[in-house]
Amino acid sequence: MAWVIASNLSKSNIRLSPQFQRLRWQLLGAFLAVMMAINFVSNFLVYQFFSHILYQQLDQKLKLLANSAAHSLEIIEENNNTDIRHDRYLDEDGDLDLSWQGLQQPNQTIEWFDGSQKLLGASGKKINFQINNFTPGFITLPESPPIRVLIITIYEQENPQSKHIEGYVRVTESTESITILLSQLSWGFAIGFFITLGLISVGGMWLTRQSLKPLAKSYEQLKQFTGDASHELRSPLTAIKTSVEVLQTHPERIHPQDIEKINSIVSATNQMSCLIDDLLFLARTDNDLDLLPQQTAVIPLEELLEDIVTFGEIKAEKKKIKLQLHCLTKPLVNGNIFQLQRLFTNLIDNAIKYTETGGDINISLKTSEEWAIVTVQDTGIGIKKEYIPFVFDRFWRVEKSRSSQISGTGLGLAIAQSIVQHHQGQILVESELGKGSCFIVLLPVVLD
Repeated sequence: MAWVIASNLSKSNIRLSPQFQRLRWQLLGAFLAVMMAINFVSNFLVYQFFSHILYQQLDQKLKLLANSAAHSLEIIEENNNTDIRHDRYLDEDGDLDLSWQGLQQPNQTIEWFDGSQKLLGASGKKINFQINNFTPGFITLPESPPIRVLIITIYEQENPQSKHIEGYVRVTESTESITILLSQLSWGFAIGFFITLGLISVGGMWLTRQSLKPLAKSYEQLKQFTGDASHELRSPLTAIKTSVEVLQTHPERIHPQDIEKINSIVSATNQMSCLIDDLLFLARTDNDLDLLPQQTAVIPLEELLEDIVTFGEIKAEKKKIKLQLHCLTKPLVNGNIFQLQRLFTNLIDNAIKYTETGGDINISLKTSEEWAIVTVQDTGIGIKKEYIPFVFDRFWRVEKSRSSQISGTGLGLAIAQSIVQHHQGQILVESELGKGSCFIVLLPVVLD
């Protein structure tokens, strides 16, 4: 049977279920976050690299220009004129015959100072700024745009050992061209970022869907197998149960030593029947087969809870547990009455199981603007804080060593959560070890 199911599923187009769709979007979000972080870091590093290269090239140009202009300090001192473009320095072709002239750019300024930092002359574009410190080296002035400045010291050439300062050369250049280039680079990165985001999103959606297909296929096979196996197991269990019941109707035919064995068979059969019913229910709700529109109706929640509590009192009395219902309002909800009965029966039965003799269980009903709120609070053994996220997992049970003597399949809360989700509601749990647990169910109310 299983291989037939697998064959049929493999031939069909696997459609991702809602939980896999959520997983797909989570994976896509994580993938996009990682890829965008990598893209941002790489763009930042490239930007810093190009910025460093551009400013390094600028510094090399300023240094070369300053060293070339340093040889003209003597000429400037002889003329003591701020305009160095003088006819006595023109060559035969009418061009300036100075070593730095071919290196200077239109957006650069060269200034010569004597040893007392008095301005002797200047050449190039006039840039308005003020520097009182003549410390040799590179500095950047925070103008708009920033200005890169290089100051070099010129020592007396006739007696280099004396370290006598003959003057200074200050070379400046506006970084406007670099700023514009880096701005263009930033805009390019920004445009590329959004293009990359779009391409990664499309590729990520395809990759996540393809990667989840095998998992979704296996999950569908498992659900189908669970449903079919549960259904098929009903027949032999029914035959066993019927046969045992027939034996019990004729106790004279049973040897006294076999009575205990017969009772064990009955208990095991009933437990297996409950497990199969729970598995079949979960398989059907996983496939959205158990909440057809014609099965829903407007239900008075107060009356539903009263009926469930009435039946629950029989179990509670056996453990001398005080079971109380407090209805503060009478809301109407839209849902499947059989599923809602199972939901609250599971919660109350669960509270009775884990509440010790003489304890209390309080069920309350109230409403907010949009929700009917049902709380089931007990004084049972409670749940450790680190275990709370797992209470709705299938086959998970609180403190297995402590609950080994408590019967159950570990599917009650999983079924409760499935029913609540199918009714577009929420189920929450609050618990403290040794003080009890409180399950809170929120269901949408029918508005008048």
